[in-house]
Amino acid sequence: MTSLDKPTEDIEDTGADDARAVTEAALFEAFGGVRGMIETVLPGLLFVTIYTVNKDLRMSAIAALAVSIVLVVVRLAMKDTVKHAFSGVFGVAFGVVFAMMTGNAKDFYLPGMLYTCALGLAYIVTTLAGVPLIGLILGPVFKENLSWRTRNPGRKKAYAKASWAWGLILLAKCAILFPLYWWADTTELGWVLVALKIPPFLLAVWLTWVFLAKAPAPIDVFAEMEAEEERQKAEEAERAALGTYPEGTHPEGGRHRKG
Repeated sequence: MTSLDKPTEDIEDTGADDARAVTEAALFEAFGGVRGMIETVLPGLLFVTIYTVNKDLRMSAIAALAVSIVLVVVRLAMKDTVKHAFSGVFGVAFGVVFAMMTGNAKDFYLPGMLYTCALGLAYIVTTLAGVPLIGLILGPVFKENLSWRTRNPGRKKAYAKASWAWGLILLAKCAILFPLYWWADTTELGWVLVALKIPPFLLAVWLTWVFLAKAPAPIDVFAEMEAEEERQKAEEAERAALGTYPEGTHPEGGRHRKG
């Protein structure tokens, strides 16, 4: 059977598989993949492990900050993107500053918890405002920018569902952590927080993949701009070949009319 004889459903299946592959690659890039998860978990895991063993706030904080910096250095040495590692450094640094200022080891986790809460609210608020945050994050990755807002309603709906998922999952995580911050000790809070790092994140990413895999394909605005530039160049070349230009636009300043 030739490609021209290939059944329509096979072609549709291939297109759907391509869409899923593109979505998976974009999510992997946007959220850092396995390596990004390791960089997110490792500093907090090291902090709570050391603190559980010797209850030394200073040593635990320095170790967590040091491993965050090492992760950035490794990224730089490999000439890889450092945005996920840098975000980890800043988060750990804020936690170290809070904990050292107050002398309360639980405050090492407080900036990250506040950030999680604020991010969860941002997902909800932006979705209610009609500009779901996950669309703002993934739009450039899919090369569609904000075209989904006005030109691709099915995709906007998928972004809204994904943003609701992210917002509710993050706020549910906060609903578990903040009571522990007040009532549990540092080691209990730390181990629960480490345990809640990856599963909620994976759930949110999986739901995002489900919603986007079923959504219409993104509109590649970069390809559209390139096509428009090529069209304009072709028109200019055609005018030059025919010796015709719109009035007042001849390169030598003269006016030509089509003969």
